[in-house]
Amino acid sequence: MKPQTGPGLERISKLLAGRGLCSRREADEYIKRGWVLLNGKPVTQLGTKALATDDLKLTASASRAQDRTVTILLNKPVGYVSNEPEDGYSQASELLSPPHQDRSEGDRQFDARRLPGLAPAGRLDIDSRGLLIFTQDGRIARKLIGEHEPGPEKEYLVRVQGKLDGAGLARLRKGMVMDGKPLLDAKVEWVNADQLRFVLHEGRKRQIRRMCDAVHLKVMGLKRVRIGGVSLGGLPDGKWRFLRPWEKF
Repeated sequence: MKPQTGPGLERISKLLAGRGLCSRREADEYIKRGWVLLNGKPVTQLGTKALATDDLKLTASASRAQDRTVTILLNKPVGYVSNEPEDGYSQASELLSPPHQDRSEGDRQFDARRLPGLAPAGRLDIDSRGLLIFTQDGRIARKLIGEHEPGPEKEYLVRVQGKLDGAGLARLRKGMVMDGKPLLDAKVEWVNADQLRFVLHEGRKRQIRRMCDAVHLKVMGLKRVRIGGVSLGGLPDGKWRFLRPWEKF
């Protein structure tokens, strides 16, 4: 079809990603394959633009391709890097192999040929442990690490050392500023004498540790146990499993 020109136009890949239909990278691949419909007609030229009001859809072939994408939950141990490599430390992705798969619920066996495109959606500090997501699905990646806030809830169990009075607890919940930008309100409560539960809608670098430092608490251990509607559950330390069809972030 003949490309549109004029004001108010945006790349179709950006529009598709903004509507949560796929990632920009996926959109470019679908366009090359003729799997994107603009006002009912296939688009095959990369860089094609459209109006925000135009009708954009993915074909059944694109939907089937998305259904074949892999999303994995890993219980990351302390000492593993979740994203960028660091000298002397192993990357969490190294654990995504058959010996580390938890098949206690009868999950299908992992096929190493599915590794390409499997990337972490978010991060977890090297000295933190718990739920880390790897996915090939751009929709999931965008939801977990997209630019828009608030994102899905992220729940952490944090073992701390030090004294925290009512004013300090209230400060953790509301009104904190980090790097010159206000933090979104957080849910923070005591679980027991030395452990707090944090529920956040954002994930700035080392956020919880910096929040605790601001109220003179020392973090002794930090574990992420939930993202949105997906919980770590009983997944053993250092093990991984597939996201199940009914689990939604």
